[in-house]
Parts: sequence; C-alpha cells; structure tokens
Amino acid sequence: QVQLAESGGGLVQPGGSLRLSCAASGIPSGIIFSVYTMGWYRQTPGKQRELVANIGRSGRTNYTDAVKGRFTISRDYAKKMVYLQMSSLKPEDTAVYYCNTKFTLANRDYWGQGTQVTVSS
Repeated sequence: QVQLAESGGGLVQPGGSLRLSCAASGIPSGIIFSVYTMGWYRQTPGKQRELVANIGRSGRTNYTDAVKGRFTISRDYAKKMVYLQMSSLKPEDTAVYYCNTKFTLANRDYWGQGTQVTVSS
C-alpha cells in the first residue's frame, strides 16, 4: 500500500551535483505507522544495498562515511518527502539509489523502484 517514488537521477560529471527526491504515499493511518524514518540506500551490480543516509522523526540524520560532507538528507514532513542533495559527486557514487521508509513500530520497510545515478566524464 505504501508507495515511494524517486526522481532526480541522471548522468553527471565528476564534481557535479544532483538532488534526489522521494515522495511517499499510501501510508496507512494508525499509531503503528505514525513513527517512521526515511532514507536513501544505493546499490551497484554485484554489491549489497548500502545505507547512504537516513533521517528520523526527530530530524536526526546519519550518513555513511563515504558521503559525509558531500551529501545532505532532508525531509518535508507535511509533504511526506525526503531529499538527498548530492554534491562533489564521484564516480564511486554511481549506483541505483533507493528511497526507503522504515516504520519502526510496525517493523516494516518499504522501498521505491530506484533511480539511476551515474557519475562519469
């Protein structure tokens, strides 16, 4: 029922920037679905999906060390959207980026379809 729609991926040159957006919809009502975090993961061929960044209900954020200082995650509670501003992009950032919503009380995760980010000259 919960759907996440990512956008903003594309091809950029090293050192460039992209802003990813994710819109959540269909979130059920009820206390069990009232507490959730949103985040971004990424995956490259042959590798496991890894956390890039997430943001909790308090606004607390965490980032994987590889992107600290370059990526910024933010969210709009009213619009139920999460963003990932990516700057100083490196070829190593090339991956499919997935939006994630984790409902902590329900112990459930929902994923978007992913958006391709390619950093290449």
